[in-house]
Amino acid sequence: MSSPSISRALTWLAQRSPGAVAVRCEGRVLTREELDRRTNALARRWIEEGVRPDDVVTVALPNGVDAVLAHVAAWKAGATPQPLSPRLPEQEREAVLALTRPALVVDAALGDLTALTVGVDDGELPDLAASSWKAPTSSGSTGRPKVVRAAAPARVDPTAPVAPFVPLRAVQLVAGPLSHAAPFTYAMRGLMTGHELVVVPRFDAGRWLELVAAARVTWGLLVPATMLRVWRHPARAAADVSSLESVLHLGARCAPWLKRAWIGWLGAERVHEVYASTESQGLTFIDGADWLRHPGSVGRPLPGSRFRVVRPDLTDCRPGEVGEVLMRRDVPTYTYLGAEPPLRDGWHASGDSGWLDADGYLHVGDRIDDVVVSGGEVVVPADVEAVLEEHPRVRSAVVVGVADEELGQRVRAVVDGSGVDEQELDAWVAARLPPRQRPACWRFVTGPLRDDTGKVRRGLWRDDGVPGPAPRG
Repeated sequence: MSSPSISRALTWLAQRSPGAVAVRCEGRVLTREELDRRTNALARRWIEEGVRPDDVVTVALPNGVDAVLAHVAAWKAGATPQPLSPRLPEQEREAVLALTRPALVVDAALGDLTALTVGVDDGELPDLAASSWKAPTSSGSTGRPKVVRAAAPARVDPTAPVAPFVPLRAVQLVAGPLSHAAPFTYAMRGLMTGHELVVVPRFDAGRWLELVAAARVTWGLLVPATMLRVWRHPARAAADVSSLESVLHLGARCAPWLKRAWIGWLGAERVHEVYASTESQGLTFIDGADWLRHPGSVGRPLPGSRFRVVRPDLTDCRPGEVGEVLMRRDVPTYTYLGAEPPLRDGWHASGDSGWLDADGYLHVGDRIDDVVVSGGEVVVPADVEAVLEEHPRVRSAVVVGVADEELGQRVRAVVDGSGVDEQELDAWVAARLPPRQRPACWRFVTGPLRDDTGKVRRGLWRDDGVPGPAPRG
């Protein structure tokens, strides 16, 4: 099949399997036919209210069936959906909306979306396809979000896998917030090719394990922070994960000990990893078997992607030499709204440090801006965090640099743990890290330090304030 509009692709899937489940969340279920008809009605109402082709429709809803309905209806109206976190601070939300100037904002104030379709014609709409299929925000740990407008139009072939590492048919467990670029992309692309979406309102490790068994989940997306929560959950060892064909993780560097643990649990053939960015300017992929041959790697570039690791003068690093990771796709994948792209000599700058090994496999260090320099020695926070999180009673850890008159910076560790103290962790890291990399000061909190996408705003932990734990979702 050629690439019809997303609207027509979803209608084709509904006509092919009208009774198949399209999306379920906490007892609410929509079949393919129900999804098709309700989004027809919702899109028709929005068109009547003034939404036009290539307008932006901002969707600021929590995970659930309504979030899926809103995004699909936006495509059917010929608009570009913009997933936006409903938890975004008001000042940041307003800054994003000022950039995109949406024709419609879909949030909790609209109420139940199904109620908006009562009495509205749910027949097929004119065939419309926006010139950009999505416009998510990108911020992560760096601050105010940027809007990333995809270069690809709102078209898809529902008969072809969207990527070599994403199955064509699957029961997909959507455990990350749909307002974030990666969960949104994989969930929606899956929906467009026949996936049944099993959506959870927010990530919970115990619920994740329960749903894998109960819904016979075959595929899902995780980040290292949620992988750690699953691994530490007391029900994991006895959980039924036999339906899982593979899991994909991305979003941050995964500690080698945690990756080995998951490979040992599920098998190398079922643990996959992708390295990419919201802008999708380059992708690498590695499966578990290849990772065991190249421990710590995030893989080799997929076709159409190219990578370099460079010195500050933009000359290429030797194999094994640490530098800045640059990437480029053969075709443009995005434009920014309200910002200039981070380019180095025509290559997209990832903001990550890393190196290439002799076989061309990429290894990622940490965010360049997050690196701590203490007494002239470079400390990579991810290295220290991996050691801390290997401790059986540490649920999560964040490492930052704080100002020091003598050393320039000293290492601070913020730890979410259970029954663990500074003395015990001092001894733990002393046996595993050289002196300068060991935390010089500690802070203990209760609650996850990263959100459900694995992101953390480190600046909040560098000052002497005491921010709360990360929001969930």
